[in-house]
Amino acid sequence: MSSLALVMIARDEARCIERCLRSAAGRVDELWVLDTGSVDDTPALARRCGAQVVSWVWRDDFAAARNAALALTACDWRLVLDADEWIGGDADALQTWRQDATPRIGLLRVASLIDGGTGGVQQSPSWMPRLLPRGVRYRGRVHEQPASALPRQRLALQVLHDGYLPEQMAQKGDRNQRLLQQALQLDGADPYLLYQLGKDHEVHGRFAEAAPCYGEALSQADAQALWRHDLVLRQLFTLKKLGRFEQAMNLASAEMPHWADSPDFHFTLGDLLLDWAVAQPQQASALLPMIESSWRRALDIGENPALPDTVLGRGSFLAAHNLAALFDGLGDIAQARAWREQAARLRAATVASPAVTAV
Repeated sequence: MSSLALVMIARDEARCIERCLRSAAGRVDELWVLDTGSVDDTPALARRCGAQVVSWVWRDDFAAARNAALALTACDWRLVLDADEWIGGDADALQTWRQDATPRIGLLRVASLIDGGTGGVQQSPSWMPRLLPRGVRYRGRVHEQPASALPRQRLALQVLHDGYLPEQMAQKGDRNQRLLQQALQLDGADPYLLYQLGKDHEVHGRFAEAAPCYGEALSQADAQALWRHDLVLRQLFTLKKLGRFEQAMNLASAEMPHWADSPDFHFTLGDLLLDWAVAQPQQASALLPMIESSWRRALDIGENPALPDTVLGRGSFLAAHNLAALFDGLGDIAQARAWREQAARLRAATVASPAVTAV
């Protein structure tokens, strides 16, 4: 069987590094941590979990750090996790993977926990290249990616990530913004970097700065780019937050033909229309049927876990919950009750067995 090492880069991750390492212990042959300047107990906690820890001077370059971490081990495969991630299910998929020596890159389903906006936490999964054969290296100062033409293959290992929750984002500050701006100065108006810079602005509430980044990225992005789905949704949300409803609807109309299988698109469209109706009550009579139709369409599509950056529930219980709230607001108590009951049934079914597509 091929050998496997977990490798990570970390700095000041005492909050969560043990959770990550313990989730992988017993599933891998080696645990390696490249510490890039911690001043907390991160190194000691990592060693207590059985990891080998090496200090490294941070150079404002994530790819350089990743590559230094990859070079620490001679194992056949490297499982790349961050300290704020952990294995949440289907860990046996790693053993199956190791029995096949075919050179390829493994795509893991990384489900980011995000603020649902009403005090709840939602999951937003993405398929990310995190299982690398020996010899593959990273490229990119920030939001780095493996530089390899090897085929990608999904496996049913589930990884959870809590680094996008508000408290964790606040601690990161403007680090990524600074690095993205540096990378854009060096590489020009790269649409992926513009998308990532827009996302950094958005998650910190800088919507006026996010919108032009997203707009420029959309004008340049390949229609087949895996991240375009998320880019469209984020621009719709950002324009909504800025009150630019007509601009958002123009974008939605242009993009709708491309997202017939996206519950997230129609869910987001319903939210956009609702905010428009609230901001401009004179438009409400025309917008309310469209709001209901959008959320019903999300339910008709259902959950689509193979879609990049989908949010669990938008094709089921979250859409039903919104319909219940809509009918509550309209005074239709019977419809509201029926949708609340439907939302409860869908939540129980969806959360109990979230679908994972692996090939």
